[in-house]
Amino acid sequence: MAATGDEAAAMDSISREPAAVSAGLIAAASGMAAAERPEDPPEAPSSAPKKPGTNSDGGVETAEEAVEPAEPDVNELCSDMFEKMAIFLQGELTATCEDYLLLENMNKLTSLKYMEMKDISINISRNLQDLNNKYASLQPYLDQINKIEEQVSSLEQAAYKLDAYSKKLEARFKKLEKR
Repeated sequence: MAATGDEAAAMDSISREPAAVSAGLIAAASGMAAAERPEDPPEAPSSAPKKPGTNSDGGVETAEEAVEPAEPDVNELCSDMFEKMAIFLQGELTATCEDYLLLENMNKLTSLKYMEMKDISINISRNLQDLNNKYASLQPYLDQINKIEEQVSSLEQAAYKLDAYSKKLEARFKKLEKR
């Protein structure tokens, strides 16, 4: 059963309405701000509904050509994408540059610390060398002290022996005296 006049116009408006809604959804999904969106998407050219009586088929309704919804301006979307990509890449490069600057500063500080440690180790080495030289100059005196200590030990032993002998003599003398 073919639609006539008013029914055909109603069907045509229903079939065009989803196209307008889908164009709005595409614009919202692309992230465009409300000010950037086209005010009215261009209407698809509509052909007037064919009336059954106007075609040569004698009452057979002819189909209309399907019209795709109007797409947002591709150039506008590409330039927006490139601007956002440039901002992203600029941020990445800035972060990388800051990382390298931080690394450079850390390397400089580490280099300074190592130079300080080198100076400290040179001073320690110099002081150790001075101590070794002083010890070497004191070595003859230390050898004399060791010899004197050995002589004192032998003298002490002789003193103990002499003390023991004198005690023995004293004991003998007392024994003789008692007789």
